[in-house]
Amino acid sequence: MAIVIELDEIMEDRGVSLQKLSHCVGITNVNLSRIKTGKVRSMRFSTLEKICETLECQPGDILTVSYTHLRA
Repeated sequence: MAIVIELDEIMEDRGVSLQKLSHCVGITNVNLSRIKTGKVRSMRFSTLEKICETLECQPGDILTVSYTHLRA
């Protein structure tokens, strides 16, 4: 089982760049890129809340559970 982060799709649908989202959320481009690529082991709820607020979505739109996805 793995938690899959589908931030790319939401950002593309909303027309929001990595730079704009990182500015609105208040984290660096590097940290947001790590979140986007799933290379993080944890994320603060406050960060998830700001991402969802900025992209006007729910956490379930970004985070999904995959039973076949293997972590790299």
